[in-house]
Amino acid sequence: QVQLVESGGGLVQAGGSLRLSCAATKTIFSINAMGWYRQAPGKQRELVATITSGGNTTYGDSVKGRFTISRDGAKNTVYLQMNSLKPEDTAVYYCTAVVFPMAHWGQGTQVTVSS
Repeated sequence: QVQLVESGGGLVQAGGSLRLSCAATKTIFSINAMGWYRQAPGKQRELVATITSGGNTTYGDSVKGRFTISRDGAKNTVYLQMNSLKPEDTAVYYCTAVVFPMAHWGQGTQVTVSS
């Protein structure tokens, strides 16, 4: 069982930056992959970014070049640096950790980008 605690969400103006954190209760190198998804009102949950235990990263098309996922193994934490934020980035952001075959989810953190 992996518990995930997210932090760092909030309100920011368009063009601004935020950094989300996701702390895991299990060493992240024993987790197959971690990542971030987001869900806006009335929309399906979509991929934002993932990072595997080997360090390979994947990004959703809408965030490529603006968002960066990274990790700190000593802190069992994964980060999502979000730059050049747009109003359409407004959503609840969820951290996920995959320990095959299970996917674990955090409680979500709200990100609101004002125009």
